[in-house]
Amino acid sequence: MEEESDTRKINNSFLRDHNYATEADIISTVEFNSSGELLATGDKGGRVVVFQREQESKSQPQRRGEYNVYSTFQSHEPEFDYLKSLEIEEKINKIKWLPQQNAAYFLLSTNDKTVKLWKISERDKRPEGYNLKDDDGRIRDPSTITSLRVPVLQPMDLMVEATARRVFSNAHTYHINSISVNSDLQTYISTDDLRVNLWNLEITDRSFNIVDIKPANMEELTEVITSAEFHPQQCHTFAYSSSKGSIRLCDMREAALCDRHCKYFEEPEDPSTRSFFSEIISSISDVKFSHNGRYLMTRDYLTVKVWDLQMENKPLETYQVHDYLRGKLCSLYENDCIFDKFECVWNGSDSVIMTGSYNNFFRMFDRNTKRDVTLEASRENSKPRAILKPRKVCVGGKRRKDEISVDSLDFSKKILHTTWHPHENIIAVAATNNLYIFQDKVN
Repeated sequence: MEEESDTRKINNSFLRDHNYATEADIISTVEFNSSGELLATGDKGGRVVVFQREQESKSQPQRRGEYNVYSTFQSHEPEFDYLKSLEIEEKINKIKWLPQQNAAYFLLSTNDKTVKLWKISERDKRPEGYNLKDDDGRIRDPSTITSLRVPVLQPMDLMVEATARRVFSNAHTYHINSISVNSDLQTYISTDDLRVNLWNLEITDRSFNIVDIKPANMEELTEVITSAEFHPQQCHTFAYSSSKGSIRLCDMREAALCDRHCKYFEEPEDPSTRSFFSEIISSISDVKFSHNGRYLMTRDYLTVKVWDLQMENKPLETYQVHDYLRGKLCSLYENDCIFDKFECVWNGSDSVIMTGSYNNFFRMFDRNTKRDVTLEASRENSKPRAILKPRKVCVGGKRRKDEISVDSLDFSKKILHTTWHPHENIIAVAATNNLYIFQDKVN
């Protein structure tokens, strides 16, 4: 594949402009809402930061597209499971927006054990003129009230409030790795290593277990669930991926417990390339349906694969993300990087896919032209409104001036979490404690 000369502009960056990131500041998830006007990030400190897109103004048309902080709130706190003597960390594993139904916004956020439904709403008026309270809020003596007043709403400075409307807890023995909202807008699934649970958004004290792969004897455990997602249009269909590199498509109409899949996607392994690391690098870290519902995209350690739902025996397309690391799997195993879980995303038209890599690189693959590009999200080369230049990694031999050697890649800098605006060419990339927002060059 030839490298594409890409001209993308950065138009906002740096979620927190710290010289030194604390562990709590590291971004653990990013997600656009269905309109793309809001962008939410979660971090290891249990906080959710919501950004809102600037509205276009005639005086500053170039500011259209910039995202500024809209609301910040503490979603989860550290807890302790006294029965198991385990700490439950506050880190936000996933955020999913619900489609907007009224003036307020709703999102689901989860840590390892508990999912919460948050309402984000605006308030720009306050009631005044109560009969039983004075303007300071103190209760008045009823004997002093000689006339009745009608309370009125007075304008006030805009205030954005985040309130927890539901708390869904005590349903997972193992760590939650993904959540997905159903297209019926009434239910969602939460997934841990061995089970998938179905929830109603209105009911917090009961969920239905729809997938359970836990064996009677845990010593017989051979695989775990790594991710799950609902079909974007068919409310009865969902898919989940496993650590063995397979994807199962399930239909909830067949049975209450979906222990029998209706489709099974797996690529046969080439015996000639089998090694000690084969099973580790074949583990799927993310699964995503295309917006049109026809394809599935999966990310394993070295590749991104696109599957046609009508063809189970092999992927329709396979893209090499960082094949130059194949010779470094031993050192990546020793420093635990081989277990990193990279996410993948579609653009709004399903024609381009994006995923992260090391050294703060992220990769884009055009499915139509078969061209790909490597870009870098870092402070050194990403000043506001600067044009990003494609990067190339040199594997061996003579290195050109604009190339970087595979031996000098920084494996502590990694792009695990990315998201794409649902309608426009705007992407958000999380690099440690920094959030970078890029968009196509605007003339």
